[in-house]
Amino acid sequence: MSSSAGRITDIGHAAYACFDLDASLRFYALLGLHEAFRLNRDDGSPWLVYVHVAGDRFLEFFTDGPAPDGERPRTSYMHLCLVVDDLVAVVEDLRGKGVTIDVEPKRGVDTNLQAWIT
Repeated sequence: MSSSAGRITDIGHAAYACFDLDASLRFYALLGLHEAFRLNRDDGSPWLVYVHVAGDRFLEFFTDGPAPDGERPRTSYMHLCLVVDDLVAVVEDLRGKGVTIDVEPKRGVDTNLQAWIT
């Protein structure tokens, strides 16, 4: 990306499906990493739980659990969040390079401005 188009400045978080939230939080606490905040569903149950790593970096756990058929997926990795200095400029630069923008820039439930690519 050209310098006028915006640039990646950091990693925000890595996101994972979490099949046992309490066990996961206990494990990461052993590593010295603790829950920073969570977003709940309308019924009050946890939806996203963020564990603080350092600075502005987090692990994000989606608490959806196993697949409907009871089988766990082979991996729990969901996505990687990259921080940029100018999201709209980065999206336009990527689009100009032929990258498909899956979700155009918008405010997410967590109030962060975000866009999604695969």
